[in-house]
Amino acid sequence: MLKLDSVSRIFPGGQEALRNIVLELAQGEVVAMVGGSGCGKTTLLRLVAGLDAPSTGSIELDGADLHEPSADVGIIFQEPRLLPWLSVADNIAFGIAHLAREEREARVSRALLRIGLAGYETRWPRELSGGQAQRVAIARALVTQPKVLLLDEPFSALDAFTRASLHEHLLALWETDRVSLLIVTHDVDEAVTLADRIVVMQPKPGRIFTEIGVDLPRPRNRRSDEFHAVSRRVLDALDGSLTEGQSSAAPGKTETAAFWW
Repeated sequence: MLKLDSVSRIFPGGQEALRNIVLELAQGEVVAMVGGSGCGKTTLLRLVAGLDAPSTGSIELDGADLHEPSADVGIIFQEPRLLPWLSVADNIAFGIAHLAREEREARVSRALLRIGLAGYETRWPRELSGGQAQRVAIARALVTQPKVLLLDEPFSALDAFTRASLHEHLLALWETDRVSLLIVTHDVDEAVTLADRIVVMQPKPGRIFTEIGVDLPRPRNRRSDEFHAVSRRVLDALDGSLTEGQSSAAPGKTETAAFWW
């Protein structure tokens, strides 16, 4: 479905952000990316979203090149980024202005019901809690009915209780829509909770270090031995990705490893 083939990104001035990324997402698959700072996770999301272009390689969705923003690819950022001058309903409908009024209203009503905010249509973003605002951001991304949804640390600014609640909301929506999810996170437990597969990135330049499958039934019990075993595998891989990056430094050159947290 989504295919990244030998994707690299070199910024003006020669900074190599990504090198030879090969990654595929199947329809309905949930993939989480973790890795040290500077390993290009957000850059990769921007490339898939069409907000930037790879220096080499190609990105395809269902066989068609992705080289500009597409309605088939939605994105949710770390902050909700709601437009303060628009109501909740108008924020959700922002990306479907081309549809007939009846269809827009029907989609917005369904979205609000699904995220547990029915009756909030006329409220302003300033009247929402952090968790509510992020739910509106999720609804805004899903109302366009994308094939792929990108999430760039969307829950990192929230408290643990709200974050866990939004994990449940997101997975409930995913169960219905089966949209493919590509999630960037620094939270290993979050990655294990949500993902079918975890991609561990290596920094300087950003590369895929390894992939770890998460073969646990949903909903996942964070207190189980099986859950902790997968978390330990991811943590070990993160440590390995940073250690290998240090050992590959040129002789006589001190290279500071990135922190993944």
